[in-house]
Amino acid sequence: MLRLLLSILLVAPALQAAEPYELKLETITKGYDGKMCWVHARAGAIPGSPPQVVLTMQKLLLTGSDVFYALNHLRTSDLGKTWTPPFENTDTLGRREEPDGVIVAACDFTPKWHAKSGKLLGIGHTVRYRDNKVIAERVRETCFSVYDPQKSVWTPWATLPMPADSKFYNAGAGCVQRVDLENGDILLPIYFKRPGDKYYGVTVLRCSFDGSSLRFIEQGNDLALESGRGVYEPSLIRCGGKFYLTLRNDTAGYVCVSDDGLHFSEPKRWDWSGGGELGNYNTQQHWVTHKDKLYLVYTRRGANNDHVFRHRAPLFMAEVDKANLTVKRDTERILVPQRGARLGNFGVCEVSENETWVTVTEWMQKNGPDIIIKPDNQYGADNSVYAARILWKDDQ
Repeated sequence: MLRLLLSILLVAPALQAAEPYELKLETITKGYDGKMCWVHARAGAIPGSPPQVVLTMQKLLLTGSDVFYALNHLRTSDLGKTWTPPFENTDTLGRREEPDGVIVAACDFTPKWHAKSGKLLGIGHTVRYRDNKVIAERVRETCFSVYDPQKSVWTPWATLPMPADSKFYNAGAGCVQRVDLENGDILLPIYFKRPGDKYYGVTVLRCSFDGSSLRFIEQGNDLALESGRGVYEPSLIRCGGKFYLTLRNDTAGYVCVSDDGLHFSEPKRWDWSGGGELGNYNTQQHWVTHKDKLYLVYTRRGANNDHVFRHRAPLFMAEVDKANLTVKRDTERILVPQRGARLGNFGVCEVSENETWVTVTEWMQKNGPDIIIKPDNQYGADNSVYAARILWKDDQ
């Protein structure tokens, strides 16, 4: 017994030292009235010493399904010690009226620094409502806006012109991660479908951005899966000379790999490296990278979370085995714990070479006929907006 105890004491410090990052979970804001809640908290960093981080999010009407309002933003210039109050961008990132009682909104928005132009470029997509309900058969576009840090304002959202192809009738870059190339071109994953199609497909666009306008140049191969609603909400990353694309599907998450960032392998289901399905389903996943290491951020079944909508909490991160496109179970760590509310709509921001943030809100809807999580719920969720700060250890 004494020998075993000594072995544990000797091994434990070594395991702790091998951890490649330190995690600090911070609450940006919280508070909840039971009628609306913050969703889609995603941040972009403007380089500096320290960098300025701009976080966008928007209100959701709890009595509806995906009923979003104007995008807000808040800022920090001291790495999250203090934040400005949320500012509602009604004039530039708000809803717009269209003919026949249609309302169009920008949503699923992700800001990211575009180094070539020196601009913070946010990209999302549009959603259309009639009587505050999502129109089932509708046009969808990729939308974008540019942030002015001196005035702390966004340009009015505009849409990306696409080729005259019916498959782009319902096509957008909602909830995606993009890759900006050294020449300024943007590799932008989107999902799309024609009128009447059952399944979404995914492709990666190469676009140009001159500091104000986003333009289509070309697209890669189409990726498809005839299951559920197909594949959608794709996220792209570059690591170790290759490009990796992760895809949402109703029954499982999927992954593809590419040498050029445009032409990808067939989707492969996300599994554990030791065998067995990861357990992510009907929920987006996103990437974190540091040097040559690749990580997946995700939600999954099997975490004492059957009470959470689609098992969308807690929020996990684990290293990816790039050679086999699997997730290393022994590296899994909880970034944000679950408190009864879902955490599946989140964003990743590279704040600096030494720090990455995963930002997310507690989405206050659940399963059942009464979909609203009450303010005095048993788990303690209160629509907190979190920043999980990943502080990289350079000596690992």
